[in-house]
Amino acid sequence: MRIEVVTLFPALIEDALRHGVLGRALERGLLSVGTEDPRAHTQDLHRTVDDRPYGGGPGMVLKPEPLCAAIAAACGRLPAGSARIALSPQGQLLTQAHVARLASLPGMVLIAGRYEGIDERVLELAVDQELSIGDYVVSGGELPALVLIDALARLLPGALGDERSSVDESFGDGLLDWPHYTRPELYQGRRVPAVLSSGDHAAIRRWRSIQSVGRTWMRRPELIGRAPLDAERTGLLEEFLQRPRDSAGET
Repeated sequence: MRIEVVTLFPALIEDALRHGVLGRALERGLLSVGTEDPRAHTQDLHRTVDDRPYGGGPGMVLKPEPLCAAIAAACGRLPAGSARIALSPQGQLLTQAHVARLASLPGMVLIAGRYEGIDERVLELAVDQELSIGDYVVSGGELPALVLIDALARLLPGALGDERSSVDESFGDGLLDWPHYTRPELYQGRRVPAVLSSGDHAAIRRWRSIQSVGRTWMRRPELIGRAPLDAERTGLLEEFLQRPRDSAGET
């Protein structure tokens, strides 16, 4: 997968790509990430990329000419079928389902806004979709772009140490993950659930399924509202609700 990030701060993107799953995906040639700075497409001595908003108000707005030129340059390095995505609090909320669909694309341009926002004509002329990582505001689109890149990298075959990791984690099937434990078995009066050390793999799988459904119902009930439980998971939830709390604080 080839990704280009249009950003006023290329170093912010490049520095983050050196570590963890992203660094491994780049080293293995599974992912390629480049940057394009709109300042390189300015014509004035001061390399101006922003200006005051029409109608007045605080802040500055990114100008359309250098931003559209930067997007075009970035698109020129991508294969056909690549998407142009702006990271914006006004965009559709990013979910794991979105990430899975985007992972099937050959590439994409991610546009990281700054200041008060992007001239609306850029969004109309040079952007295919807008995505948001949550209902809050950060200083620019670089961090949201990195969030999306990291989520995409995890789905690329060979990026993770164990391919099951991208399947058996939160939101992989629309639910939250189950609780995880490691040594020691007893810590500050809280004991690892006995089933996890029983060696009964069928019982472990069932316990994890029950915990996944129950934890989602308790902590993120809106996820169940988006994708109602089937008969099997409804039964697991009922079993979860009937169980007493154990020493680990979970039902």
